[in-house]
Amino acid sequence: MHLSVFSLLPFLFGTPLSPSASTNPPHGRCGRGLHPVYRYLCDRRVAWGIVLETLTSAGFLLSMGLLLGLLLWSLCLCFSSRQQRSSIGGTVACTSMFLLATAGIFATTFSFIIHLTPQTCPTRLFLFSVLFALAFSCLLARCLALLGFAAARGWGEPALALGLFTVQVIISVQWLILVLVRDEKACEYSQEEFVMLQIFVLCLLAISLGRVQATLLCLTLLLSTCIWVVWITMLTWGNREVGRRPRWDDPTLSITLVANGWVLLMGHGLLQVAFLCWTSPSADIPGLNSPKEGRENGSFETDGENKRGEKMSDTYLWYYRQRQTRTSTAIVLNSSSSADELTFLTQYGKILSIIFQSKRTSSQFVFSNSLTYRTQKQPKPEIVNM
Repeated sequence: MHLSVFSLLPFLFGTPLSPSASTNPPHGRCGRGLHPVYRYLCDRRVAWGIVLETLTSAGFLLSMGLLLGLLLWSLCLCFSSRQQRSSIGGTVACTSMFLLATAGIFATTFSFIIHLTPQTCPTRLFLFSVLFALAFSCLLARCLALLGFAAARGWGEPALALGLFTVQVIISVQWLILVLVRDEKACEYSQEEFVMLQIFVLCLLAISLGRVQATLLCLTLLLSTCIWVVWITMLTWGNREVGRRPRWDDPTLSITLVANGWVLLMGHGLLQVAFLCWTSPSADIPGLNSPKEGRENGSFETDGENKRGEKMSDTYLWYYRQRQTRTSTAIVLNSSSSADELTFLTQYGKILSIIFQSKRTSSQFVFSNSLTYRTQKQPKPEIVNM
């Protein structure tokens, strides 16, 4: 018996198996007429099959329930607010793909419980790497979005996940064509070759773990990494060392799918759906829309909002205009005092032009320059003898 990876589709859709195998006697306490490849689904002498079947069914139903609930909530949000729809559309799409991949991971566990057949071998080899690639691609896109990468913002998040997912699809298709079709081998491959097929998935997992920022997301990726290290070690070295190859290959991969599926579902899928559904889309940044407290610092206001600066400029403008009108009044100035006053006004105008050059308008600049010019060129007032 060679490595068993996936055989979900024939089990769910009733793909016929070998005709001669249908007449084999039943195993254990399963019903009469059941095909031998399905005996681990009901044989109570092999407890791991029934336990994993129960956990897999619960995980699959929970994943699909969260996916349907998220889609219904998204539809209600689309009809209520167009602004909120555009702000969280990419995150909802990426979360939906992640939940779909998680549900597929749970569903493919049944293919490890039943035996391997030549008809189901291509399906198993293809789905194992592709489903995990989709899940880890969504996690990587989520990590990059949290870090603020421009390519992962908005609808770029699901687009990035789909792009990485497509790479693994191409790799899996090429491997199947080269190994199974060209060489005309009926599902003949080693455990090492199967692990090498997952190299890109391992790269996604490693990059996601290196770019992670959120605590729960980091814990999810860390547990997934531990699970992958354990199953690869057992499949390529451990089972052979204890003399249980290939008998323990199917249980090892079955436990891997169930454990990693629950880690992904509880560590990211469930919490992400809860965050989207029970958190306002406009409250992504805490305190962004909270009411302001205290007084504004007027020294950092812009030209259009700096009322204080405008009042000060108007005050000095009025002062200079009043000083200019003194020649039209019947004020008698002493020659020495007039010269001192004109010198003071000249120096004071230069200082004001430097202090308020970033706050005053162009008209005020013209006024300051003209004032300096006129005070310098103004003729000496005549002395009126009373």
